[in-house]
Amino acid sequence: MVEQSPVERRPVVRRPPGRRARILAVAAARFHRDGYHRVSMAELAAEVGITAPALYRHFRGKPELLRCAVESGLDALCAALAAGGAAELAGLALERRELGTLWQRDARLLPPAQRAALRRRLRTAVREVAAGEGELSWWAVLSAYGSLGHHGVVLPRRRYLELLLGMRERLLAVPEFGPVADPLPVVAPGPADRREALVVAAARLFHRHGFDNVSTERLGAAVGIAGPSVYKHFGTKSALLAAVLDRGREQLRRDVLPVLGAGPGPAVAAFADFARRERDYLGVMLSETGRLAPGERRAAVDFRRGFLRDWVELAAAAGEPAAETRVRVHAMIAVAIDTARSGAGSSAAVAAHAAAALGPGRG
Repeated sequence: MVEQSPVERRPVVRRPPGRRARILAVAAARFHRDGYHRVSMAELAAEVGITAPALYRHFRGKPELLRCAVESGLDALCAALAAGGAAELAGLALERRELGTLWQRDARLLPPAQRAALRRRLRTAVREVAAGEGELSWWAVLSAYGSLGHHGVVLPRRRYLELLLGMRERLLAVPEFGPVADPLPVVAPGPADRREALVVAAARLFHRHGFDNVSTERLGAAVGIAGPSVYKHFGTKSALLAAVLDRGREQLRRDVLPVLGAGPGPAVAAFADFARRERDYLGVMLSETGRLAPGERRAAVDFRRGFLRDWVELAAAAGEPAAETRVRVHAMIAVAIDTARSGAGSSAAVAAHAAAALGPGRG
């Protein structure tokens, strides 16, 4: 018999079962909470309880980890849709609140081909469950459920499920609107003022590609200047982002806040119309606020909180706890924004789905 060498006699080191799933769960939660670019592989390894080299044996790098985290969430979402039961999708929304953020914010950082493949897969899953009817309403359900990732409202599970199932029922009852009758607003030629032109271009680019995927060269090219010339107008890219959000807040103050006193119906209609016109700003507001410098971030967050408080007061139903109203308001905002951003819904369709997500209120 040939004697084994010391190398051959070395015991096989086996990875604990479930470790890869644990890594994905931790990564998804951290990307959701802190943003992809603020999370290091070393931090993730420490939270999982392994060394960084051990983490790299599972994933070659953070981009692959992001892709796998998004794919894992998409697997769960498609399975819940295929199951067909209302409780499966609502339960998933509660258990995986990070999915909406991963899909809307962090998935944009994936290479275009990967992102397109994931979108095709989700579109196929939605079309199959919709079976040719009410597809826009099914997308609205996903938006409403995904809104749980934008807040930390805590409710008893049974009551949360009741709220989510009620939203689903109302949204799927919205009649089909047919082809879009009123096209998305035409983007006018860029402003003559170079600084304002940069703000408009940045809103569009940050919304479509993500703040971290847009270089100063790309920003400059959008308005016909060299990349370094952007810094003649804004000292940093973060300052340009702050200007985008400040401009959007001013338009929201002008176009929507004055209508809140007229009641939920007119307010929802005004916000739906605003969402179709200012979809770039709203997309940036939802996804990129965390990339602001601390002072600008506080201003943006304070405004958003005040805006939400106004809506909660407006939408409160008799005897309903404020926490439950906040859930409905967040869902309404998410549905209006996502339906408008899709370009598939007319102004009436956006308003109808937003109102269904908000549900019964004071009236």
